Amino acid sequence: MEFQDQEHKRKFLRDIIISFVLAGKDSTSTALTWFFRLIAGNPHCGSLIYKEISSAAPLPAADSRARIFSYEELKNFHYLHAALSESMRLFPPVPINSRSTVEDDILPDGTYVRKGWFADYSAYAMGRMEKVWGPDCREFKPERWLDSDGVYQPFDQFRYPVFHCGPRMCLGKQMAYIQMKAIAAAVMHEFEILPVDGGATAKKMMNPPYRLTMVLKMRGGLPVRLKRRVTSQQ
Repeated sequence: MEFQDQEHKRKFLRDIIISFVLAGKDSTSTALTWFFRLIAGNPHCGSLIYKEISSAAPLPAADSRARIFSYEELKNFHYLHAALSESMRLFPPVPINSRSTVEDDILPDGTYVRKGWFADYSAYAMGRMEKVWGPDCREFKPERWLDSDGVYQPFDQFRYPVFHCGPRMCLGKQMAYIQMKAIAAAVMHEFEILPVDGGATAKKMMNPPYRLTMVLKMRGGLPVRLKRRVTSQQ
């Protein structure tokens, strides 16, 4: 790429760095924060995740290291994958996205847009629309992502635009899932996560404590207590 001058080069580098920070750090940490709060408020889901990750081959009894799961093991954690997807349906890390039109165009529904106009969509609102997700759209139900055999089944990308859609689909989608599954599995294998406020119960879901920035931050963060699990190895 050719740059007009040093200022143009500096701005380009700044934008790339911001993209890496937002896409690779803030979005993942934000998604995991909401995930742990939802799991705490829905303990039966936490129990199913712990059962799933515990089914992986355990460490030798003499090995006191924290459990690190392999890539193949992480791929087989279907319920955990479903729970993360369901969490991001309700609390997408990037709740609103905008696109600017480079030329006059007509959208599929017939809407005319002029060059330079902005087109926005809200993944947060779409995840809570009854006509998109049904009457239980405000409920946290990882099971909606599983088939009769308990295997994860993704929904259409345009119904679930958390990672964007079409040719602008997030290139780091699969890496993000692996990162989140690795962190969630390692933490939940060793600890019970107990939010000070009790977690995201159904009642609290009606008025979630979000703070809208570039990402959907949790207002006040997520103060928790960690309770080490008692296992046969300890």
